Amino acid sequence: MVEQEIPWRVWTVPNALSLLRLLGIPLYLWLLLSHHDVWAFWVLVVSSFTDWADGKIARRYNLTSRVGQLLDPLADRLYIIATIVGLAIRSIIPWWLVVLLLAREVFVFSFGPSLRAHRLPIPAVHFSGKAATLCLVVGFPLVLLGATDLPFATLANWVGWGFVWWGTALYWFAGFLYAIQIRRMIAAVS
Repeated sequence: MVEQEIPWRVWTVPNALSLLRLLGIPLYLWLLLSHHDVWAFWVLVVSSFTDWADGKIARRYNLTSRVGQLLDPLADRLYIIATIVGLAIRSIIPWWLVVLLLAREVFVFSFGPSLRAHRLPIPAVHFSGKAATLCLVVGFPLVLLGATDLPFATLANWVGWGFVWWGTALYWFAGFLYAIQIRRMIAAVS
């Protein structure tokens, strides 16, 4: 017998991992703003690993749930926001980059009322959106390591900024793909 998905199932391993990521955000910010950069780096690494693991486990063991579909992207977005704001406060990245990335979030979020008005679901995540998030979650920790006195800091900084630029470009590209997809969804029901 095939187990059916329970849409609002809460207590699953993937949801626990997403919750763990959410709880790690204040710890990460405290470490970053207290100049404990290597520890902050490791919190980001653990967060990235649990992000990968929760999706893998949810798909592999059919543990997808509506709660997980909300928690996972929420944790992703909050980590990205906490990371870029914390890095900007420390003057590791420029504030205009924070504005550029947050503007993309506002752009995508602005489609919510139209989706609700037409009773449409949130569109599926595009590969470019996943690739953008991957680039950013790899890039920003490396940029953070680039701000340390570690022997490989310069290399980490260069590689990190490469990922950040690709991630930023893909982030906006994915945002435009969502806009096109939502426009088509609305046209199909109108």
